[in-house]
Amino acid sequence: MRIGLVTEGGYPYAAGETGLWCDRLVRGLPRHEFELYALSRSAGQEARGLLPLPGHVIRVRTAAPWAPGDDGRTYSRRERRRFTAGFEDLVRGICADGPEAAASFAAGLYELAALAREQGGMYAALRSETAVRTVEAGCRAPGAGRSVATARVPDLLEFVDALERMLRPLSLDWYEDPGLGAVDVCHAAAGGLAALPGLLAKRFFGVPLLVTEYGVALRTHYLEHGGDDRPALRALLAAFHGRLAGEIYAAADLLTPGNAHARRWQERCGAPRERLRTVYPGMEADRFAAVGEDPDRGDPDTLVWIGRVEPAKDLIGLLHAFAEVRRAAPDTRLRIFATAAVPGYLADCRSLAAQLFPDEAADARTVGENPVSFEEIGGPETPAPADAYGAGRIVLLSSVIEGFPLTLAEAMFCGRATVSTDVGAVREVIGGTGLVVPPRNPRALADACLALLRDPERAQRLGAAGRARALELFTVEQNAAAFEDGYQLLLARGSARPDGEVPFERPAEARVPGHWTTPTWAPPVTPAPDPEAAA
Repeated sequence: MRIGLVTEGGYPYAAGETGLWCDRLVRGLPRHEFELYALSRSAGQEARGLLPLPGHVIRVRTAAPWAPGDDGRTYSRRERRRFTAGFEDLVRGICADGPEAAASFAAGLYELAALAREQGGMYAALRSETAVRTVEAGCRAPGAGRSVATARVPDLLEFVDALERMLRPLSLDWYEDPGLGAVDVCHAAAGGLAALPGLLAKRFFGVPLLVTEYGVALRTHYLEHGGDDRPALRALLAAFHGRLAGEIYAAADLLTPGNAHARRWQERCGAPRERLRTVYPGMEADRFAAVGEDPDRGDPDTLVWIGRVEPAKDLIGLLHAFAEVRRAAPDTRLRIFATAAVPGYLADCRSLAAQLFPDEAADARTVGENPVSFEEIGGPETPAPADAYGAGRIVLLSSVIEGFPLTLAEAMFCGRATVSTDVGAVREVIGGTGLVVPPRNPRALADACLALLRDPERAQRLGAAGRARALELFTVEQNAAAFEDGYQLLLARGSARPDGEVPFERPAEARVPGHWTTPTWAPPVTPAPDPEAAA
């Protein structure tokens, strides 16, 4: 079958968030053809180029929604009236709180998409004074939410600017044949704007839509904009993303959240339970096989933390917990491996570590050494993540906010015991093969670490159980098999085409060049003359 894979800011770009699992999925299903449709996020990402692609990727289409897309088209009077009517429906769905808001949002979205598909010109229309006045009228209309009613002119201008950028996928040339309208299944690798092209392909061409969310796009938006000090603008943006998520969940033929945590978000936003199927991310177990099968389980006195150094990971609390561990077990070390870092937060963590743990030396002639080290993966001592996990016997996760904890799953592949905070999908991932403590509780985190340091046999049993669980649930093979089952389910179920076309009316053999019904060596068959016609 032919699968259209839609991504945003990820695969097939060399620098992308969803690059790994999408690349593993495509390479794990060589029997199927893939068409890639990628929305980039920056000029730097495009400059780094694309990953090497396998031969069964038959088409790659990219677009830069961050760049202005003015096609120079302006609307006639009739087209302006059509745009205004559709945009008013969209804005009404964003600003209103009533039960009809979702239907109004969907009607406006699809009307604007149809206009962009037929006439173009969406860039100029969405940046016009008419668009700003329409949003202002929607915010002041009866039934509008209390937060959006306080929007001022700067809020309106910034929202209209953001709305134009978010609706740029409506104007893409991806949908006509050959394009998303001709694939058998459209697979959106994320929700939000990444799923918008798939939503339009389903609306206008009846293509079955599968949406995967390993991190819920709506939740990500809330976390990124929660500190905005302009409540009206924040409410408008949140309402748009909420309505878009609701329409995607209502229209998708199959939703594949990456864990129960994401599934609960989707159900809360109106996703039908019968269309939900959890598919865990797939990881390459071979990368961690050497460490996981090594009988030497690492330094028994070393704790390991791996991840992005940022406030959500609560390294400040981790350092305070380690101070409690050091009081009971003075020989313990903490090695922090940063895959990326927020510079200011990393500096704060280094400063706190220097205050809590002054450099120590065995005697008067030995150079002092801090028991906490900040390191990077890729150096001579730790060339790969598996080497970082193998540096200690216990792996820690101290986050206060987390989706699917990839570092925990990798630690389980390495056969390491884990101590983690109870956030996101942590309990679902470890499944009883590690210790879980409340977040923002350094004392509980320290007690759990000490319990495993004092009982190495228990730590070894937990590590072995975690590795067995990871090999059962989180491999590339199970991930690819689950998605292939989803593709076949959607293809077998079919989808109602807007033009009345019957699914499977055009057989797959029709794509094969040549006369597939007649052998190439057979002479052409000449029909016999009709005697009645001759008479």
